[in-house]
Amino acid sequence: MSYTAEAVKVMIASPSDVAKERQLIRDVIHEWNAVHAEDRRIVLMPVGWETHSAPDMGDRPQAIINKQLLKSCDLLVAVFWTRLGSPTGVAASGTVEEINEHLASGKPAMIYFSGVPVRMDSVDGEKYEKLLAFKKDLKSKGLIDEYEDLTAFREKFARHLAQRVIRSFTSSQDPGEVGQPPPAEGRPDLSEAAGDLLLEAVQDAGGTIMSLATIGGDHVATNGRDFVETGNARSAALWRGAVDELEGLGLIEDRTGKGELYFVTDAGYRIGDLLRGG
Repeated sequence: MSYTAEAVKVMIASPSDVAKERQLIRDVIHEWNAVHAEDRRIVLMPVGWETHSAPDMGDRPQAIINKQLLKSCDLLVAVFWTRLGSPTGVAASGTVEEINEHLASGKPAMIYFSGVPVRMDSVDGEKYEKLLAFKKDLKSKGLIDEYEDLTAFREKFARHLAQRVIRSFTSSQDPGEVGQPPPAEGRPDLSEAAGDLLLEAVQDAGGTIMSLATIGGDHVATNGRDFVETGNARSAALWRGAVDELEGLGLIEDRTGKGELYFVTDAGYRIGDLLRGG
């Protein structure tokens, strides 16, 4: 079955010391596409200088990258660890210049700082101080996030990405253009998985959804039912994505801040009633 999808370009910005994070970002984006692209009619396209830039002359290297890549990107994801990167003549580093240019255009950015342990004798003290100053400046201008290991980064980024797509890119879709009926009045355009999960959650006595990662595998459960098929990574990704979607729409909330226990909100119960035809 063919379908029309909107392309959302995601710029991956970072210095050279977070290569593993850059790959994880790509992996999470591809996972999101595999699970949600058809339902949401959106395809996320990871963009990076190492894969999308081409040789050119006549301007600063970073200015060329800005023209070739950054200008057409819809979302920017930046990651830092021990350094900012090399100065460009305009900004403290290429990554910093990309962030400044992107924000100046009014587009969303998701910025992360690694707390992964590092041998301090392997870190340039002056460069690290500049990084800390930049981090402090960003904190005064918006909300950034931090992580302590790659597993935590992957989990956080997957959740944040789903929320960002829902908030920033789904409202621009025209259902009539893709052959889908518009959503009923007052009812959000939920994916099938998110709708099924919410319907079950509103029937749970406590109105809760558990999303847990254990030695035995992932679990997304409510009302006595575990939605994840044991040993099936795609199933786990599908139902984690459904949790992220419901949270992004304000239909459930994480009161503990641990990303494990979610409660159906008043809006969630109201939408649940609509889904049930009540």
